[in-house]
Amino acid sequence: MQNAVARRDRLSELPDNVLLNILERLDTLDALRTCTLSKRLMRLPAMLSRFDIDIGSLTQHHDKASHGFNTADVVRYNNTLAGVTEKILAARSPEIHTIHKLRATCYLRADECLPITRAFASTMADHKVDKAEFVPILEKPFSECTNGDLLCYAKRFNICLGDCPAAFAGLTCLWLSNLRFADQLDIPNILSTCKRLERLRLSHCDAGIGSVLMVEHDQLVELIVDQGLSKLSLGKRGRTLTKNLQLSQLLANVPSIRDLHLDFVSEKIWVVPECPKLLTPVLRKLEILNLDNLPEGFDIAWTSGGALYKLWASLLAWTMFILEAAPSLRELCITVWGHYWCKMVTQQGDPRKHGYPKKANSVEWQTSASGFKHKNLLKLTIYGFQPDENMVQYVRRIGEVAVNMREISLHDVREVCERCGDLDSKTKVITRSRVYPNNLIVRRMISLRSS
Repeated sequence: MQNAVARRDRLSELPDNVLLNILERLDTLDALRTCTLSKRLMRLPAMLSRFDIDIGSLTQHHDKASHGFNTADVVRYNNTLAGVTEKILAARSPEIHTIHKLRATCYLRADECLPITRAFASTMADHKVDKAEFVPILEKPFSECTNGDLLCYAKRFNICLGDCPAAFAGLTCLWLSNLRFADQLDIPNILSTCKRLERLRLSHCDAGIGSVLMVEHDQLVELIVDQGLSKLSLGKRGRTLTKNLQLSQLLANVPSIRDLHLDFVSEKIWVVPECPKLLTPVLRKLEILNLDNLPEGFDIAWTSGGALYKLWASLLAWTMFILEAAPSLRELCITVWGHYWCKMVTQQGDPRKHGYPKKANSVEWQTSASGFKHKNLLKLTIYGFQPDENMVQYVRRIGEVAVNMREISLHDVREVCERCGDLDSKTKVITRSRVYPNNLIVRRMISLRSS
């Protein structure tokens, strides 16, 4: 009797939901090995809703010291992983529709990655996938990579992306490492393909020394850059623009930014004002800030000590919260662009039919520091300036805050719309650029009041 009790398979006696909960906490390949222990467990892989298919589960058993590790080994392990991925995803029960997690880690080699990405694409087409992640790894660590290696790895990834874009279109998380792209537009192309992407991690990735990382994406909420990024360009263009970004969250792992470009494409301000305590850790090294294509024609409220100031009609007062969080800021450049409907129609069809806002949202921001002064801002440049009350009061306010300001350049030269031939904001006469402090009239209008 005691022997019979000892031989009982207690694991198989557990209900399916408990067994699945246990299996989904393991690497998927380890879970498959576990399921070989009994016939009852063998039917559970088709019921899994979380998949973490990692080539490390195979290579950890490889004796590199005795047998080495060469290209043939990489190909063999990749092919094994691809075969398992295809079979396990194809065998999944159609009755269990939602997949909560789908993650694959494999060596970045186009031929062997293709079956994996195709299996991803097929699964995404047949099932709802909440989270999907692809982690391509390389044969060499960054410390051993030459410039040629980095360029070669980037070319491999581009081939993989081009072979099965449907798989990448469904990804919510992507981790790239050791890639040097030959074209600075390669990363924007990756982002435009990965339409659902929410999190992007870049480790030792660039388009050459000194290149600018350009990020424009509607869903991205987290950006992690592991090494050396100092120049970043962010843009956001989409159908509904319902999501606003928090810079403290997006740039939490990019603390070395010195040069930041935010391109609003003349739509609503999609960056949420945050208190300096949250923003300073990510903007403390920021020296140059460009705010491009800000929407024109709307008021913003600025509250300080109970007094309400009506500031620049194009929401530029929104920038003040950055001044508090960026103590090292030296240059601020702002470009106002109001005639954007033609531009949007040319690129994507009439934006009003796709949910683009007709007007930008106003923002109310209350300074957290009484008598706040910025000591390092030396230069303010505004393109699209018009000497009306709102714009002049905005410049005056910046001058009051930036106590060591050396140069304010105000340019009213407008761009001509390529589609309709009109000047921006219905301006019919091109005037000369006015630069303060050389222009006496504007200087008298802005004349900073002594505190």
